[in-house]
Amino acid sequence: MKLLVSLFMLAAFTNCVKAADFNILKYGAVGDGVTLNTAVIQKAIDECHQSGGGKVIFPEGKFLSGTIVLKDNCTIHFEKNAVLLGSVDLKDYKNLDPFTEGLGIDVGWALLVAVDAKNIGLEGAGTIDGQGSAIKAKHILTDTRPEGQRWGMRPFLVRIVRCDGVTVKDVTLKYAGAWTSHYFQSKNLRIEDVKIQSVGVAHNDGIGIDGCQDVIIKNCDVVSGDDALVFKTTSSKMACRNIVVSGLRLKSSQAGIKMGTESMAAFENIKISNCHIYETRNGGIKLLTVDGANLRNIEISDITMEDVRTPMLFRLGSRLSVFRKNSETQQPTGTFENVVIRNVKANASANSQLMPPTGILITGVPGHYITGLTLENIEISLAGGGLAEHARQAVPEAIDQYPEVKTFGPRVPAYGIWARHVKGLKLKNVKFNLASNDLRPALVCEDGIGVEVSNWKLPETTGAASIIRFENVQNAQVKDVTGKVTAKKFVLVEGNSKAISIKDNKISGTTN
Repeated sequence: MKLLVSLFMLAAFTNCVKAADFNILKYGAVGDGVTLNTAVIQKAIDECHQSGGGKVIFPEGKFLSGTIVLKDNCTIHFEKNAVLLGSVDLKDYKNLDPFTEGLGIDVGWALLVAVDAKNIGLEGAGTIDGQGSAIKAKHILTDTRPEGQRWGMRPFLVRIVRCDGVTVKDVTLKYAGAWTSHYFQSKNLRIEDVKIQSVGVAHNDGIGIDGCQDVIIKNCDVVSGDDALVFKTTSSKMACRNIVVSGLRLKSSQAGIKMGTESMAAFENIKISNCHIYETRNGGIKLLTVDGANLRNIEISDITMEDVRTPMLFRLGSRLSVFRKNSETQQPTGTFENVVIRNVKANASANSQLMPPTGILITGVPGHYITGLTLENIEISLAGGGLAEHARQAVPEAIDQYPEVKTFGPRVPAYGIWARHVKGLKLKNVKFNLASNDLRPALVCEDGIGVEVSNWKLPETTGAASIIRFENVQNAQVKDVTGKVTAKKFVLVEGNSKAISIKDNKISGTTN
């Protein structure tokens, strides 16, 4: 027993000796914001790695750099007022793992990158600043292509590729040239108390999780020019799986929470809770699978939204893009099943991608149903203003199109929930508030099987042709719906619809 204790003590002492600090000043770094420090910072990281690991210390100062590569067992520690400042010259950046993103642009250059590394970290009270706007300003002086073609050369801020054991804690990430933080095919990630302020150029996604597993994200504050928290699978070889997210504040010029912009491998066993989404311009929660992925076993709960354009979009589509063309092949249409969204309260923006605004869009494609989606304890406040002709708006299938809210515009025929190609859809305890009268139904469902509508509270409206419309819907139940509503019909049943049950509803001014 004494020998075992001695061995443990020796191992602990050995680890303490190896876990040294490597201050970049000792390697010649100059924190004046002008001197390029790429080589000396990399030397500090390399020596830290070669010695068995430890911390690479950034003291107070602004340390200009191009691409630096984090190695096994190394943590970069930023002291207060320490800044890793990205160079504005594209020639100072490297692309160590190239790929093509969802819009077809070649990307992958980065300021701080780790590839196939273990036990790495970023921590401390300092900042990584990519100077994205300055990079763009210099870039466009010599690259005259349209912005949609040239932006991919600009660097991500933090890029983690096929790593295991990653901690990012307390740091501030600012002004990336492209995506702010991208984690690809990595395991055992912990992202905590991170602040992101990344706006000024296009494609400034905040936290991007791409085919990662065993991930914890908590207590982060994200303000981003593109999607604030986004889950992707740009490769079919590794799913996004076993992920827990909580306590985030999310503001974005695009979506607050998004899943599936690129969607080749599965999204499964993901829980997101206790988040606040505000001032997003292109969606609050958007769950998508359009490139062959199976999206399943997702739970999102206890979410508040303020000034959000289109609170929710759920989409199963057949775009079927391939992003790593040298190693991947096109896949068949995926699946969307067993998703639960509960305890959501949203104030939707009066100025929306769809006018007049709609709360929730749900759509598969012909022959491929969104299956087992449950929305429970949902309250959405909307502007209203829908006209009678809007209630018959035809919505494009857009089977192979990029999955955005505007894809289904200019409007949809329901103010509350519009659903198409659904099976096993449960809509429980839903409440809508309207700032003005709306002549569209609260719910329109087209091509549905097994639809449950229960415990709804409807706002006062008058003059609509119907409050709920079912078209080609089978085995649906509407019960315990209440509201002071004047309409020609409470539930209007059309097309090849059958087995519709309507009971225990308290609606004034309408007939079934």
